[in-house]
Amino acid sequence: MNYEEARVYLEQASKYGSVLGLESMKGLLDKLDNPQDQLRFIHIAGTNGKGSVLAYLSTILQKAGYRIGRYISPTLFSYRERIQVNGQRIEKDALARHITVIARAVEEIKRRQEPIPTVFEIETALAFLYFKEKKCDIAVVETGLGGALDATNVIKTTLLEVIAPIGLDHMDVLGKTLGEIAAQKAGIIKEGTRVVTAAQEPEAREVLERVCREKNCRLRQVEPQKLKDIHYGWDQQSFSYKQWENVQISLAGKFQIQNAALALEAAEQLREESFDLPDTAVYEGMRETCWRGRFTVVSREPVVILDGAHNPQAARALKNSLEQYFSGKKLYYVFGVFRDKDYKKIIELTAPAAEHIITVETPDNPRALPAEELREEVKRLNPAVESADSVESAVEKSLRLMNPEDVLVIFGSLSFLSLADKAIKKGEKLHG
Repeated sequence: MNYEEARVYLEQASKYGSVLGLESMKGLLDKLDNPQDQLRFIHIAGTNGKGSVLAYLSTILQKAGYRIGRYISPTLFSYRERIQVNGQRIEKDALARHITVIARAVEEIKRRQEPIPTVFEIETALAFLYFKEKKCDIAVVETGLGGALDATNVIKTTLLEVIAPIGLDHMDVLGKTLGEIAAQKAGIIKEGTRVVTAAQEPEAREVLERVCREKNCRLRQVEPQKLKDIHYGWDQQSFSYKQWENVQISLAGKFQIQNAALALEAAEQLREESFDLPDTAVYEGMRETCWRGRFTVVSREPVVILDGAHNPQAARALKNSLEQYFSGKKLYYVFGVFRDKDYKKIIELTAPAAEHIITVETPDNPRALPAEELREEVKRLNPAVESADSVESAVEKSLRLMNPEDVLVIFGSLSFLSLADKAIKKGEKLHG
């Protein structure tokens, strides 16, 4: 099949939904000769910050001369973003070629009436095949959901597990308490490996410490008290951490300092495992890391921020960043969220600060909360709210209402941010 046919195949596969568990993933990979067993991995789990930490580590390793595969989910601006080698997206012909092979394996699975792989499992197998073909030195992979039963957790050749901050999310699937959710995230930890974690809430930290003891793993933790000389800014930030002086990062968001410290701890652990990571590679990698959609500035006049704050922990981080950078500024929101998220808590954290809010519904997604229903929830805390029938119209109206010195924040579900980004670019062309 060609690229267009491969994308249609993946779209059709998405109709099977999402199923936690490793049985069908293992069955698929067995029929593909288990490409993952010929790779080395850095495996990242957590509730928020996984993608940023993945981006920091991947860029550092690439700067040090390693060939690095990245597997991320979800993506915002291009389907092929989810599978990259040294920052370059998977080629269309490579995607088509590997999906053709995977489709044959899936047909055999169907004939044998074995568990049918989900689209995420197919995409994960695609990443493994591509990274093997490209002879990647390391594949840096983030979990899709949870850890223990996530499709990525079939890997056995892990160099390092990294645990980003754990919070309450996907509680209908992962557990009702922080400890239960942490146990799912800790499911990626393999016997005798090295584990690096962000500073966690006590309940989550105790779970990680216990699992590491049980599996004879060395646990390394970020020490927030050793962060100093922090300079916040929405265009550039800097800090010092332990022996690392004046580390500069281009990712905005107050929370990025913690994510960057986690990446530095992971880099230090890799050094102890005999990886050659010169200081220059670390500093350049941190400074040049890009990660769109996480407190990303997409316009400067006026300032427009895209942020995937789709759970309470991320919403709190967004609130803190807005207070840090834009105190005294009028804030305008475009906000959309999925029904299965704790959107009432997100509203509680963010809505009171806004001058005006326009709610939207993510198109073509059955999980999306209707814009009108979201508007009524927001109205309980901020009456200056209306709904829009499209993301584009919400962005256009917000920009008309604003003054040049005001700030537009477009946030919530990651899946509609690319539409918002296109609307911003369209507006710039029309008025530029």
